[in-house]
Amino acid sequence: MLENLEPAKRVTVKNDVRPGIEFDGTEGTATTPGYLGEKTNFDDYLREAGFDPSEIEVTSDSIRTSRWQQQKDGELVWLTSYRFHFRRKTAVVNLPLLLAEAKRRVKPKPITSPGNRALVVLWSDLQVGKVDHRGGLTEFVDRVEVMQSRLLALVKREKPNRVVFVDCGDTVEGFDNKASANQLQSNDLSIMDQVDLATTYAWQTLKQLVTLVPDVTYLSVGSNHCQWRVNGQQVGKKTDDWGVFIGRQLARLASEQELPIRFIEPQAHDESLCLDVFGDGVHRLGVVHGHQASNANAVADWWRKQAFGRQPVADASVLVHGHFHHLRVTELGSTTTGGSRFLVGAATMDNGSNWWRTSSGEDSQPGLVCFALEEGVDFTGTVWKL
Repeated sequence: MLENLEPAKRVTVKNDVRPGIEFDGTEGTATTPGYLGEKTNFDDYLREAGFDPSEIEVTSDSIRTSRWQQQKDGELVWLTSYRFHFRRKTAVVNLPLLLAEAKRRVKPKPITSPGNRALVVLWSDLQVGKVDHRGGLTEFVDRVEVMQSRLLALVKREKPNRVVFVDCGDTVEGFDNKASANQLQSNDLSIMDQVDLATTYAWQTLKQLVTLVPDVTYLSVGSNHCQWRVNGQQVGKKTDDWGVFIGRQLARLASEQELPIRFIEPQAHDESLCLDVFGDGVHRLGVVHGHQASNANAVADWWRKQAFGRQPVADASVLVHGHFHHLRVTELGSTTTGGSRFLVGAATMDNGSNWWRTSSGEDSQPGLVCFALEEGVDFTGTVWKL
């Protein structure tokens, strides 16, 4: 195993529930300690805190929960803490007073220069070797050259402290993606040439990035076009994958040339990974190709279900994926710091999908999607499509 190539570590979130009540005389927010089982009435908790439950109403749509496991009498049990808003039932609204109090309490934060920033690059769905309605090898080469130049211009303009280069999968077209002989006719490169060209382009891009940014990390995950398949059926481990293989060759090249690039791939039997970008628990970047879901709308539900099995992306604050060939940014749930979780679907860099275009009537323009994460600052969904 190379020194600069490592399986992704599991990123987890510690319980940070702090019971307490904040009340301004009219409205308040309460956070309870952990309870066994479900709790629907908070009268006892409010009474112990000095409130008369008959004078208080809980806004039911504001109730949020946090759950964690804890040892109790030698057994592992689930505890649930509740966070909710409440208000006085007989409160009289004094609008001028509320406006004056708001001006006193709310102090706008000054706009400061960006701190430690990471540029995330979604290198997705190149499908090297594919021939489709946007052309073949010549058109593909021209497109990648344009994307590379736009990426380098963005890095020079934004001046990030680090770059996270994400191979979102389907880097090569392959020949066994499905049980069909169609790929024998629709490809203009052999699998060996596909892998060679995909490796060359990624290596060219990484070498240029490392001259501009001192900290570069390369992430790769398995995908349906790159998996080791026979007659359309997957065989071997989840990391028996051409995309992961390309990452390993890049790791060898970087090691030989002593370039400061870190390479991370999933655990052997995982198809996803998560990286704590700044090591502070705020920006936890999850990566999956996306073929695990039946359609783009189903990726969010797939992500939610990962929590039950404590899968690698369960605690991600941002999940990125490819596979569906169009840019999509979706705001979901919330993070431990009070921000929103985001799902970012990457645009494609391939020669198009005529099958999808003719069967659905939909199409999307190729592009290279990038976004910036700032240390200690919640991500708000802004992306670039180059």
